[in-house]
Amino acid sequence: MLVCDKLRHFFFISRTMNVKTVRADSDHFINLATIYKPKELHYIMKALHLILIALLTTVLSCKQGNNQVVTIDTKYGLIEVEVYSNKAPVTAKNFLQLVEKNSYNPGYFYRVVTPSNQPNNDVKIEVIQGGLFNDSIVAKYPTIIHETTDKTKIKHLDGVISMARNEPGSASTEFFICVGDQPALDFGGKRNPDGQGFAAFGKVVKGMDVVRKIHQLKESGQYLEEMVEFKINGGKGER
Repeated sequence: MLVCDKLRHFFFISRTMNVKTVRADSDHFINLATIYKPKELHYIMKALHLILIALLTTVLSCKQGNNQVVTIDTKYGLIEVEVYSNKAPVTAKNFLQLVEKNSYNPGYFYRVVTPSNQPNNDVKIEVIQGGLFNDSIVAKYPTIIHETTDKTKIKHLDGVISMARNEPGSASTEFFICVGDQPALDFGGKRNPDGQGFAAFGKVVKGMDVVRKIHQLKESGQYLEEMVEFKINGGKGER
């Protein structure tokens, strides 16, 4: 019997084992030992081990992958953002729907928060904020429920993208990107008095140099002297 034939035979035996015989694995291996040589058994078990690892990896990738990457196109360069639909389904869906409807074509980065322009805040943060800017336009879009970071497990680390809001559940179109780690924006953080934090839903995977360039532009009272227009395209596929 060839090794490949014996391997198929081994799979057949393994598949036909019922619950009662599973407990008698040692008996099966004793019987198999009369069919296979020790070296053949070694390679068979090694192959099965690799197959199990491959299957487990596939299952995990199905659960953790399939996140769409969108591109924010600015005059300073491209910013690529992976949107975590698997972790923040409500927020991610809302954002991707806006992208698909070309709601951000155009959009604007209009606000930058730096250590030097928030004198009245005891808790400092560093972000750039963008969206549709005009309140009358923003008001036309429905708001979404607030997905807190204690539920999504997406912390406000360097490059994370999150929804701007007033009250919890008031976010719709406006978002910001973290420049450096910003734990004060997580659930329980001290930046917002309600302690609910902000709804993170993705992360910059390429183009943080562009984000930092925008963060350093001239501003007055946190608002850029010249807004940075952008367009968002959703054609980068999945990660």
